[in-house]
Amino acid sequence: MKEPFNIQKYMSRGVAKVVAGSLIATATNKKEAAYMRFFARSAFRASKKRAAAEKAGEHIPPFLIASITGRCNLHCAGCYSRANHTCGDREPEQLMRAEEWDHIFAEAKELGISYILLAGGEPMLRYDVLNAAAKYPDILFPIFTNGTCLNDRYLALLNEHRNLLPVISIEGGKDATDARRGTGVYDKVTEAMWRLKQNGMVFGTSVTVTKDNMHEVCSDGFAGELYEKGCRVIIFVEYVPADGESEHLAPGEPEQAWIQRQVRALRRKNRRMVLISFPGDEKSSDGCVAAGRGFFHINAHGGAEPCPFSPYSDCNVRDSSIREALRSPLFYALNAQGLLKDDHIGGCTLYANRERVEQLINQS
Repeated sequence: MKEPFNIQKYMSRGVAKVVAGSLIATATNKKEAAYMRFFARSAFRASKKRAAAEKAGEHIPPFLIASITGRCNLHCAGCYSRANHTCGDREPEQLMRAEEWDHIFAEAKELGISYILLAGGEPMLRYDVLNAAAKYPDILFPIFTNGTCLNDRYLALLNEHRNLLPVISIEGGKDATDARRGTGVYDKVTEAMWRLKQNGMVFGTSVTVTKDNMHEVCSDGFAGELYEKGCRVIIFVEYVPADGESEHLAPGEPEQAWIQRQVRALRRKNRRMVLISFPGDEKSSDGCVAAGRGFFHINAHGGAEPCPFSPYSDCNVRDSSIREALRSPLFYALNAQGLLKDDHIGGCTLYANRERVEQLINQS
């Protein structure tokens, strides 16, 4: 008889693979390698905490996504945050304060969450929150940034606290990046990469993969160029359409299969890089890993959401906790009703089934 799928074991194996790859990727950088050895031990202890919680009937995911601001200095074409009205040119009211994020980071450490992805808006517009995150070396904080706000103050912070890992967004070469992100952005991004490399700091890149750019960004040449610039982590994010006008760009099932094959091939050829595909092959994870299975999202106001692409919440961490958010009726319903396992087109089952998600939130 086939053993039931165990999401905790699956996610812990995934974390172990990322840590092992990171140790190899940072081996030639003494300061980065020293931190990664420390983090490897911390991640192992965290996995033990999560396993103990699982035995006690409580599931704790290893990842958390935190959108620490609703403001951004760019206007990227097809931006899901602007389309969802969660991001704008000005900071909205009632944002989570740095002290409140500090409390979330402390609870995450105690629960055994190893990775907190800092997003926005543009997270480098919140130095106060990044400075708070720096105090938690047991947690690795990838900072998903557009790369245009890197300055001497940030370079000093990143150099001193290696648990803060800048992950710079790029769409491919100059033409593709500037077409989506704005004229001149590619030059600012490559300058930021150069400054990080010159200062001996490892960084990653986040690449939005569409039907239009998939052959460029999943190529040997593109990965090699990023490596030479100092990049040691590439996160391939399958495009999720922000509106009906861009759905044609979302990779369908044939494109998703090709992307996964290509990423596996790139991993074999680039042993000194960590290559991650999101959401990746959901068949191997028995469905989408959002809504607390592998991660969940906290928005800039403290609302606990299944995923950044699914901005619905029935629980706020300001007046509860991470533990309570993971028990929210919405998260429970998404898991219990099998919505995370639905077949869909594009990179996000919750976006594809957003009308059903809205019905659930209205019922809660």
